[in-house]
Amino acid sequence: MERQIEFAGILSNDKFQNPDFYNWNKVKIRYCDGASFSGNVKNELQNGTKFFFRGQRIWEAVMSELLLKGLRHAKQAFLTGCSAGGLATFIHCDNFRTLLPKDSRVKCLADGGFFLDVEDISGQRTMRAFYNDVVRLQDLRGRFPHCGPNMDLGQCFFPSEVVKDIITPVFVLNPAYDAWQVQHVLSPVASDPQHSWLECRLDISKCDSNQLEILQGFRKKLHDTISELKHKKDWGFFIDSCFIHCQSLNSLTWHSPSSLRVNNKTIAEAVGDWFFDRREVKEIDCEYPCNPTCHNLVFAKPFKA
Repeated sequence: MERQIEFAGILSNDKFQNPDFYNWNKVKIRYCDGASFSGNVKNELQNGTKFFFRGQRIWEAVMSELLLKGLRHAKQAFLTGCSAGGLATFIHCDNFRTLLPKDSRVKCLADGGFFLDVEDISGQRTMRAFYNDVVRLQDLRGRFPHCGPNMDLGQCFFPSEVVKDIITPVFVLNPAYDAWQVQHVLSPVASDPQHSWLECRLDISKCDSNQLEILQGFRKKLHDTISELKHKKDWGFFIDSCFIHCQSLNSLTWHSPSSLRVNNKTIAEAVGDWFFDRREVKEIDCEYPCNPTCHNLVFAKPFKA
């Protein structure tokens, strides 16, 4: 892990890059436990090797320290995270709320963490199989009250299931063509032995008409899943049509003159409006390639799985 990282985007202390949160106290929690701070396995041995899958204890230790440092007096608090940290935000949002004064404003933002339970291009549910392994390895079955006896273990870990029990207001920030998910959920290498998706998974502009049709189906699945949350009045959405992953920690995508916009609002403006109750924010972008303000990523090689 790097000893120093840049605080940019929502973590920036520059008023022009981060107009609503630039002068907040900010903490970034290192992530290394493999289950979004939710595991708490008593056994230290896994197949004869000593491992500690106890991310829940990391979460609790960090929160305990921050509360002593002044978090317990916060009038406003915002739990955010991207990718696996976005999933951690869904998982821990309500617990975070309980740690703070009842009269404080507490909300959560999950960026690029709405992983979908979909079939990949070969008809396999690769992400569900991966989550099955995570839930089994880290003994998470009892962690999620929404998890029914007839569900696969891995289903419990998807945001579409986790969100069903969340009471605290959450803002869902996600690209409809999330680059990590396109590469590892929709078209993983193992499901593409002919390498027909090689160019498309690296550069969305290289996708052919059949691949684009599959990508539009992936977008529809996200929209259908998000639409089930519309009854949660105090939740917010910003679903753009870009090929990217994690947009809150980069000043270019968060808030800049050349930032992505949906309905003429940057992500920072939309999130700030929602957090401070200036307006209802449920922004759903049109289909790719409709938005010229997108910063679509072009990869030399895919994201690490």
